[in-house]
Amino acid sequence: MPTPGSATDPQLARWQRFRNSRNAALASDHGWLTLTSFQWLEDRPAGVELAPGLWSTDGTTAFLAAAASDGLTLVDGGGPVDGTVSAVLADEESLMWVQYGGGDGRQVVVELAMRADRYAIRTRDSQSPAFTEFDGVPTFDFRPDLVVEARFVPYPEPVDVPIGTANPLVDGIHRSVGELVFRLPGSEHEFRLQAEEEKLGALTVTFHDETNGESTDEWRKVSTAKPRPDGTVILDFNRAINYPSAFTPYGTCPMPVKNNSLDYRIEAGEKEPGLF
Repeated sequence: MPTPGSATDPQLARWQRFRNSRNAALASDHGWLTLTSFQWLEDRPAGVELAPGLWSTDGTTAFLAAAASDGLTLVDGGGPVDGTVSAVLADEESLMWVQYGGGDGRQVVVELAMRADRYAIRTRDSQSPAFTEFDGVPTFDFRPDLVVEARFVPYPEPVDVPIGTANPLVDGIHRSVGELVFRLPGSEHEFRLQAEEEKLGALTVTFHDETNGESTDEWRKVSTAKPRPDGTVILDFNRAINYPSAFTPYGTCPMPVKNNSLDYRIEAGEKEPGLF
């Protein structure tokens, strides 16, 4: 029989499956661990670091001019870039646009992104040391006492809250749909975290806690299933994960809203990866 407060075998097995899936997702081809640059496009054709061609934008459309000898091909379809190609994105959209390099011509993928209503590119290199040397994210041991029941209190209407991001030049918006209200072991007061709604009614909270800057990154996030009919959810801090900005300096990840700071040490979930 498990001892009081310990993880039961099914709990531990589910968490281990979650961790395996999480590490596999991070190790995917041209994923977050392969980012090697973030560069804003200018209003005239200009070269960029780590990618051939001349890149520009008129504010509405992004342009790439290159010759076949530059070795660039389109990710979608694989056709060579010989002349000028263009793309249009809405704010916060991204496009894996062109690729080049390596034996198969796919070592580096160039992502086009629209952030803060400005076009930028990010290079994703499959030979990045953060990717090739990755062997999993360090985590705390499983803490069954940090699997808690929370009550979801929805707002009458979603509230858009301005926030910062990991890039000081990019502002963000947190669409708060309500609050998760809960208690933590040893604490005398309730906590309230503003939540965003994800697919199928799932909720995500982005939060600070007192381990940040010591054993964990500056902020993390944790997701729940869709609230039950009575408004309750299971909030499992063992599933707290890092944003991409914990692994790369080229992320534009959202910071927590002002009030999503816990005066508590959440010693569960992912630790600071220390990759850069």
